[in-house]
Amino acid sequence: MPWLKNVLFVLVGMAVLGSMLGACGPASSSASSGIKVVAAENFYGDIVKQLGGAHVSVTSILSDPNVDPHEFESNFNNAKAVGNARLIVANGGGYDNWIDKLLSSAPKAERSVIKGSDLALPQKLPDNEHIWYDVDNMDVIAEKVTEQLITLDPAHTSDFSTNLQTFKQSLQAIHQKMDEIKARYAGTPIGLTETIYLYQAQPMGLKIMTPFAFEKAMAEGNDPPADSVVTTDNQVKQKQIKVLIYNVQTTSNVTTKLQDDAKAQHLPVVAVSETMPTTKTYQTWMLDQLNALEAALAK
Repeated sequence: MPWLKNVLFVLVGMAVLGSMLGACGPASSSASSGIKVVAAENFYGDIVKQLGGAHVSVTSILSDPNVDPHEFESNFNNAKAVGNARLIVANGGGYDNWIDKLLSSAPKAERSVIKGSDLALPQKLPDNEHIWYDVDNMDVIAEKVTEQLITLDPAHTSDFSTNLQTFKQSLQAIHQKMDEIKARYAGTPIGLTETIYLYQAQPMGLKIMTPFAFEKAMAEGNDPPADSVVTTDNQVKQKQIKVLIYNVQTTSNVTTKLQDDAKAQHLPVVAVSETMPTTKTYQTWMLDQLNALEAALAK
C-alpha cells in the first residue's frame, strides 16, 4: 500500500517524537487549548469542531480535495499530531489503514480511537467504505464523538450535548433535499464512475445503470473488466442515462474519457468528491452536491 513507502521515515523519527511528547506532557483539555483531536479525514474533523466548539483543537490529515485519498502517504508531522492527540476519529473499513501505522508508531495510553466503520451504523453497503455519504451514519458517529468528548472533558457536558442537538437538526436539510429529489426523480437512470455515491443515489430511488464491477474497480484503483467498460461507455454514448455522477478524486483514463463522452453527448456531469472542500462544512458540502444533482436532473 502507498503509505508503506513512508514507514521507515516515520519509525526513524519516533525516538525524536517520543522525547518531544515526554517534554510536552499530557495534552490539555482546558478551554484555552482544547482537547487535542486528530481526524483522519477533514469531514470528520469538521464535525468534531461543530460538536466540540471552543473545547477542542482539531487537526485533519486528509484535507485536499484535489488529491486521490487512496494515494495518501503519511509523514512525520502526521505521526506527531497523532502522538499528541487524546482522541482519534477515522473512517476505518479499509479506507484509511495508514492511521493504524501512525497509532502503533506513536503509542499513547490515554487516547481514544473512534472508527466509524466499527460502529453499529444504519447503512453499510457491501464493498463500500464511503460511509460518510450516508447522513444517518454521520448522526451515529456524531453521537459517539460527543460521548467521548464528554468522557474526556465532563465539565463541558452541557455544551457538547447542545452542540450535538444542533448538529442533528442541521442534517434535516440534507434529508429534506434528498426527499425532494426522490419525489420528483425516482427511477431516473444515472451513471456513476465510482461506488461513493451509492449511499445517496439508492435512498433517492435513482436507477443506477453502471455495472457494479466497473464502480468497484474504480473505487479500488483497479482496471475495470473490459465488458463493464464497454457497457458503461455505451450507456453514455447512447444516452441511456440522464446524468453522470463523476468522482473527481478517483480518476483514470477510463473515467476521463467517460466524462468527455458525456459532455460530447450534452449529458450533465455532476462532480462529487471524497474529501470535503476546505471552504465548506459537511452539511454545505452535501447540500451543494445535491443541489447540483437536482439541477442536472431537471435539464
